Amino acid sequence: MPSLRAHVYRVPADGPDDVSGVEALFAAGLKPQHVVAVLGKTEGNGCVNDFTRGYATRSFENLFARYGVEGVSLVMSGGTEGALSPHWTVFAREASDAPAERALAIGTARTPPLPARHLGRREQVLLVAEGVRAAMRDAGIDNPSDVHFVQIKCPLLTLSRIAAAEAACETVATRDTLKSMGLSRGASALGVAVALGEADPETMADEDICTRYDLFSRCASTSAGVELTDHEIVVLGMGAGWSGPLSIDHAVMQNAVDSASVRQARDRLPERARLMAVLAKAEPDPSGKIAGRRHTMLDDSDISGTRHARAFVGGVLAGLFGMTDLYVSGGAEHQGPSGGGPVAIIVEKES
Repeated sequence: MPSLRAHVYRVPADGPDDVSGVEALFAAGLKPQHVVAVLGKTEGNGCVNDFTRGYATRSFENLFARYGVEGVSLVMSGGTEGALSPHWTVFAREASDAPAERALAIGTARTPPLPARHLGRREQVLLVAEGVRAAMRDAGIDNPSDVHFVQIKCPLLTLSRIAAAEAACETVATRDTLKSMGLSRGASALGVAVALGEADPETMADEDICTRYDLFSRCASTSAGVELTDHEIVVLGMGAGWSGPLSIDHAVMQNAVDSASVRQARDRLPERARLMAVLAKAEPDPSGKIAGRRHTMLDDSDISGTRHARAFVGGVLAGLFGMTDLYVSGGAEHQGPSGGGPVAIIVEKES
């Protein structure tokens, strides 16, 4: 029985407009129409005014347009603090004559645009949940336990979007544009939790978003940006209808120094396998402590706490894996337990 086969490439970037490495992949034989998603780490501040994300998105849109390709999920995460390296992770899939087995599965989906009045509220949770289910269907994954990572790019509120909503006599969850990023990330993560059966939407209220941190998904990774008004969703897991040498597993860090959980996930994967990608979430623990000791990430008025967290967790994971081109995204509201977050590991088994 024919199968689908996934491909993953990690490509360095000299800047948010540097797509030359991906063009080199095309020249080497990767077909542009097989690419379904690009996850990028750009060197902006990761906050509301991080336009490196939009710059990178536009650069890739122009690249794919030259090949007549549309619909690729472009998820750009700003912030390469510390020694994190700007890079692209390219996900592709193609039909294969190899027999179907369990291997890395990739699915994508996109939601309708989110009205500003729904951002950070239950309506966003339900919209994202439906989008995640669609991405699972696209990946051919029926069992939520086979899902190991759900990457979502979600919108945020700008003053112009707030003004347009208020002009229509609508209210928004917050007028603080930076706070809107956290609310959007949190609502999107809870949407993943609902889709995977980790949370009950019937008992969820607007007030639970970014307050009830006992509600979370073990697989969600969400990133907010000004460059879109909908949600781009990428589901990664193990699928029975797939073939090839790629496998994925994930860990849930209980706090920012929990390398033991990540090691356990790596040990579950084939021992002699090549590391293809590491995808992780990070946040400054809202309790103000990590493993019982006080941290000052949330007391810094000059640098956002999410920037500190990316650098810190990036360092922990770089020491563990011996690489710096890690996809570490800041702001982990409802993405793993409070102060922690999911880490996905993709490897290629030996032939």
